[in-house]
Amino acid sequence: MSQEQDEKLIKRLHNSDTQRDAFAELVKEYSELLYWQIRKIVLSHDDANDVLQNTFIKIWTSIDSFRGDSKLSTWLYRIAVNESITFLNKQRAQNNVSIDDTDTYLVSKLEGDEYFDGDEAQLKLQKAILTLPEKQRIVFNLKYFDEMKYEEMSTVLDTSVGALKASYHHAVKKIEEYLSTEH
Repeated sequence: MSQEQDEKLIKRLHNSDTQRDAFAELVKEYSELLYWQIRKIVLSHDDANDVLQNTFIKIWTSIDSFRGDSKLSTWLYRIAVNESITFLNKQRAQNNVSIDDTDTYLVSKLEGDEYFDGDEAQLKLQKAILTLPEKQRIVFNLKYFDEMKYEEMSTVLDTSVGALKASYHHAVKKIEEYLSTEH
């Protein structure tokens, strides 16, 4: 969506007479983008759908608090990322998985996901990404796959550009190291 279209949509979202239709348009326009962002974090198709629903519920209940200080898509990404992290934290607690064992847990979910249709190289890359700490994994995904600019990422993740560049650099080094060894 263009900036002009977003601005019109935001005005309609803040008007009680047009809010429902505008929200339906927002869901239609952003569902796929948000789904894939969430999927990169939680990995499972079913979990991604659940988190996407929670994301849209959160967007609906907090639409009045959106002031337009950032792009609409940036605000939506931020909610989706936060909902994904909340979901993973709940899963860790429910399954009694320590933070150190998260990558093993997520790899097993990825390997068992009937919707994952990648080849061996893609699976190896995903496994490498899963060895990263959660924040580095999110930064890597946003930069590498979504080609998001550091400035926008800074708003989404509420982190400085310098810290994001460092996180991405460390993530790339760890992934290269992982891929250069036999797994």
